[in-house]
Amino acid sequence: MAGRSSTATRLLVLGAVSLFEPVNGYQIRRELMSWEVDRWAHINPGSIYSMLTTLAKDGHVDLHQVRDGKRDVAVYTTTEAGREELATLFGHAMETVEVLDPLPLQTALSMCTMFPRETVRRHLERRVRVLEATLWTSGEERDAYATAAVPPHVVRLVDLSLATLTAERDWLVEVLAEVEAGGFVAFAGEPADWRPDPDDPGWQMAADRERYRGMLGLV
Repeated sequence: MAGRSSTATRLLVLGAVSLFEPVNGYQIRRELMSWEVDRWAHINPGSIYSMLTTLAKDGHVDLHQVRDGKRDVAVYTTTEAGREELATLFGHAMETVEVLDPLPLQTALSMCTMFPRETVRRHLERRVRVLEATLWTSGEERDAYATAAVPPHVVRLVDLSLATLTAERDWLVEVLAEVEAGGFVAFAGEPADWRPDPDDPGWQMAADRERYRGMLGLV
């Protein structure tokens, strides 16, 4: 569990930096906690700050110390290596099937608007193929268990895995069709079809981003 949670944290934090950059650590923490990542991704605020430090050490984000008014602020931007890492993490989470563990897919889908529609479509298509193959293998295992000397509850647990995989496959087929038809969400490069409420903290984050861009000479 710890390894999968750490990977989810890496994908979410790196993705959030890429989405909002230049951005400070507090803004990343506030944004991710508003997604309730503590509940479904098992990420606490301390893990977010720790991951920012790790990403900077790995060369996936750059840390900039800027003077914002009367205070010094640590501002983060992604590097080229970080953007490549993000694409790799996203693709792996989208295509790797973990029976009875929805965390990788849920994490990737929370980041899907950062990528072009064709990229998301390709990953979804591959995941459907992996699910089909996994269902075939699991079905054969279920038949073997049913005729072997194993406790009946073990067979029923295999049935649970098969039902879960089948439900995910059916849902993904629908989502894939929606993506191919131009729906689902607005992906990277497409006109945004959603705006936050007027009092959403994201508006202040956008204003801060423009100010940080000026401080960093990015305008």
